[in-house]
Amino acid sequence: MADPQRIVVIVGPTAGGKSELAVAIARASDGDGEIISADSMQVYRQLNAGTAKPTAEQRAAAPHHLIDCVDTTESWTVADWLDHAERLIADMHARGKLPIVVGGTNLYLKALLEGMFEGPPADEAFRAACANTPAAELHHRLCAIDPEAASRIDANDHKRLVRALEVHHLTGQPISQLQRQWSESRDKTYRHNPTMIGLEWGTPTINRRINARVKSMFAPPDDSEDLIAETQRLLDANLLGEQARQAIGTKQVLDHLAGRYTRDEVIERVKIDTRRFAKSQRTWLKRYRGVAWLNPEAMSWDLVVATAIDQTCQPPHDARDATR
Repeated sequence: MADPQRIVVIVGPTAGGKSELAVAIARASDGDGEIISADSMQVYRQLNAGTAKPTAEQRAAAPHHLIDCVDTTESWTVADWLDHAERLIADMHARGKLPIVVGGTNLYLKALLEGMFEGPPADEAFRAACANTPAAELHHRLCAIDPEAASRIDANDHKRLVRALEVHHLTGQPISQLQRQWSESRDKTYRHNPTMIGLEWGTPTINRRINARVKSMFAPPDDSEDLIAETQRLLDANLLGEQARQAIGTKQVLDHLAGRYTRDEVIERVKIDTRRFAKSQRTWLKRYRGVAWLNPEAMSWDLVVATAIDQTCQPPHDARDATR
């Protein structure tokens, strides 16, 4: 039976083999391992060609969660993910299972390990004053004081618009600035007793892996829909919400469909933007403490898996003392 309080967190750049490693750990845990995706775009049912979801074989080998949860017309926040993840972890622990979190989206991992940005307490008088104000007007007001937050919040999301305005009203600072300060903070003790495992590739190798993945998005090795066809179909059906449109791959293909890029140009654009994203992931991941970093270029994949499994049997790192 799994440790009743432990979770495993697997980190590393996109296209780095995290899903494969997670399945190997899950299968090696006497069938007790279950995988939680910490990827903000894998939650969308209709986004498949560009999101590198676990394969059908991987999903059959171990239970996967928080994949294909919502439609592409819906918004999905860090708070939404954390709420679902916390409940899944509690349920897995109650059933004697080992939660294996695979990231993914950096803010999801930070929220899980360190808690959410909370901001000041609610101002009920301010909320009452905004209760009957149309969302469009609230969004217009937010654009004036915090355009960054306004660009992220759906113009019809009355609750989040009021909260963003409320935080500015109470603190005099944009909520986006306070959230950025939270995202950059580091001196915290981890929650959930995590065993942290990281996959670390050299830049040339991870770039080659990214290029190969992007190529397969536009020319799938099987009969699945390619990224251009998928995006066109969703666009024609009016099924692309603002958040889903920001997915790397989908965003660039929308520019291609609008005539801004040729097919060859959009493929190259997606490669470039994905490599930039991987670089930002590597920078962010340096903030995490207590990560057991494994280099698949310096050891066989079988040894990577064996070492990672061994790590899950060791006492978890104390985040206050652990170093990379």
